[in-house]
Amino acid sequence: MTSLPKLTERRLGLVIDLDTCVGCHACVVACKGWNTQSHGVPLSDQDPYGADPSGTFLNRIHTYEVTPADGPAQVVHFPKSCLHCEDAPCVTVCPTGASFKRAADGIVLVNETDCIGCGLCAWACPYGARELDADEGVMKKCTLCVDRIDNPTLPEEDRIPACVRTCPAGARHFGDLSDPNSAISALVEERGGFDLMPEQGTRPVNKYLPPRPRDTWTEEVDVLAPFLEPVAEDARGFLGWLDRTLSKL
Repeated sequence: MTSLPKLTERRLGLVIDLDTCVGCHACVVACKGWNTQSHGVPLSDQDPYGADPSGTFLNRIHTYEVTPADGPAQVVHFPKSCLHCEDAPCVTVCPTGASFKRAADGIVLVNETDCIGCGLCAWACPYGARELDADEGVMKKCTLCVDRIDNPTLPEEDRIPACVRTCPAGARHFGDLSDPNSAISALVEERGGFDLMPEQGTRPVNKYLPPRPRDTWTEEVDVLAPFLEPVAEDARGFLGWLDRTLSKL
């Protein structure tokens, strides 16, 4: 079995704003594209244009309709990928050492040359964040795009995960959560960021920011009313002619 580092120098991870995410799947497409053509082996698809398509994705978005006790129903888009847990059970059950956690930054990775596709890590992960690539026969998972963040030849603004770089709503944030002065640590503190399923005891690094309360209307409001004012009765010129013509129809 594989052991976890007792201490990591940094805790790199994602902070995802559930209030801002619009469920556009841009992060899913960016993740699939980048990790298919860059790190490791391609993320395969099976019968992608057939009646029963399937494929390997490292990031997925789940959409729910929830009704808070003190507000109206709202739709919440919930992105989910590997959470790079501090006490990652997927690492400690791996019989070959293929699954490991980097001591330098806490990122959980899979050495695909050592993976035998036994699936123990997928069974151990309480978040369903690992997938077996059907073509390659090895486990795949989010890498936080280590080939981007570790690449000094890339511009600074590109040395972040592809999903973060692509998100049009700015719902995804990346940084060091071990640094209390980092931008994402401040965001977690300000917005009350939370762990996914903390009762599992895995201590996930990635955090979620809760949706903000929605306004409740006490009376019906016609948002188009300002744009539907009738034409003045004494209108002249073209508008007057148009109003008189339309009123005869």
